Amino acid sequence: MRLRNKPWAKEMINDNLDLISVQPTDMQGKWQSKFEKEQPLFLELGSGKGRFITDLAKQNPQNNYIAMEVQEGAISLLLKKQVEMKLPNLQLLLDNGSKLSELFAENEIDGLYLNFSDPWPKTRHEKRRLTYKAFLEQYKYVLKDDGHVKFKTDNQGLFEYSLISMNNYGMKFDEISLDLHNNEGLNLNNIQTEYEEKFSKKGFRINYLKAHF
Repeated sequence: MRLRNKPWAKEMINDNLDLISVQPTDMQGKWQSKFEKEQPLFLELGSGKGRFITDLAKQNPQNNYIAMEVQEGAISLLLKKQVEMKLPNLQLLLDNGSKLSELFAENEIDGLYLNFSDPWPKTRHEKRRLTYKAFLEQYKYVLKDDGHVKFKTDNQGLFEYSLISMNNYGMKFDEISLDLHNNEGLNLNNIQTEYEEKFSKKGFRINYLKAHF
C-alpha cells in the first residue's frame, strides 16, 4: 500500500542523516560503522511504518538492525519514531530492494525479514515479487553462510508461490506454518506488524516460513 506524501518528510530526513541513509553508494561492507558497536546484523526489507523492526530492536539489543523501505512516506513515519526513541541498534535505509548486492557486501547480513510484501498477483508482475529468483539470488549474496530468511504473509497465493520459488532455487526450509498465530511453538516470540495485527483480527491466517540457502 502506497502512503500519501508527507510534506515534512524530506526535511526530517535531511535533518537526521545520522539515523537514515538515502540511496548510499559507498556502504558495502561498512554498515557496522553506523552503529555504536559491531554485532550480528539483520535487515528487514520493506519496513513500512516500522512497528515490527522497532519492537525487534528494542527486544534484542545484542543485534543490529537495518530497516529498508522504498517509500519515502512510510520510512518518514518510522524515522519520526526513531528520532524519539534513538535506538542505538537501529538504522534506516531509503532505497530499492532490487539493489541489495550494490548496497551490501557479500556475507554482510546475518538474517533477512520479509513481512507482508506486496503480492504482485498478476503474472506479468512476477519479477517484482520479493521471493522471485532474482531477489533470492541477491539474498544469497548478502547473507552469511548460516544466514536465514524469515517471511510472513496473509496472501495464500504469494506464500505458495514463495515456497515453490525458494524450493526451485535450492533453499532449505527450517520452519513452515500455514496458521502462525495458532501455532503455539512458532508464535511464542512472534512480533506483529501493524498490518498483521489488523488482518489477523479479521480472521486472516498468517503464513510463515524460515529458510536458508
